[in-house]
Amino acid sequence: MNRARLWWRSRRLVDGLDLPSPFDPAAFVALLAERRGRPIELLPVTVRGSLPCGLLATTDRADYICYAADTTDLHRQHIVLHEAAHLLWGHEGTADPAVVGLLTPHLTASLVRRVLGRTVYTQPQEREAEYLASLIRQRALRNDQGPGAPSPGQARLGPLVGARPGGTHPPRGPAGAQAPDRAPGRG
Repeated sequence: MNRARLWWRSRRLVDGLDLPSPFDPAAFVALLAERRGRPIELLPVTVRGSLPCGLLATTDRADYICYAADTTDLHRQHIVLHEAAHLLWGHEGTADPAVVGLLTPHLTASLVRRVLGRTVYTQPQEREAEYLASLIRQRALRNDQGPGAPSPGQARLGPLVGARPGGTHPPRGPAGAQAPDRAPGRG
């Protein structure tokens, strides 16, 4: 799927979501479970070595989102959103049974129907989940700030990316090219 199509499909998914405010990943997962009509359990795990930092395991009874407990809050949030994005996309896949056993020792191999592990970002499903997780986080931040509030860091980073104070952007010339930001006659 090309980037533009991925963006539009992801955007439609995000626009159809109820996000708690203030945003909390656990509350979001609870809303998602309600929407899907089946439980989703969050399981913090200690990640060792080359194990994935997140994993989605689906059983007949529930979905389990395993996430690295030994990382930063922001990273944990992104892992949970990434695995939830797999559910939103309806992805199915498999992972190494040894990885599943290490991360979810309380689930038997016969109980787990499908597993998606966060290890390879070149696979289309991983790109879709990563993109959707980022858009969910972006919308959650925007919702928490309220209408008209600048995004985090906009005041500091805006000039570096072409934004003007107050959130406006420089005018664009033909074909979306950015218009020069200098007075006529100056080079």
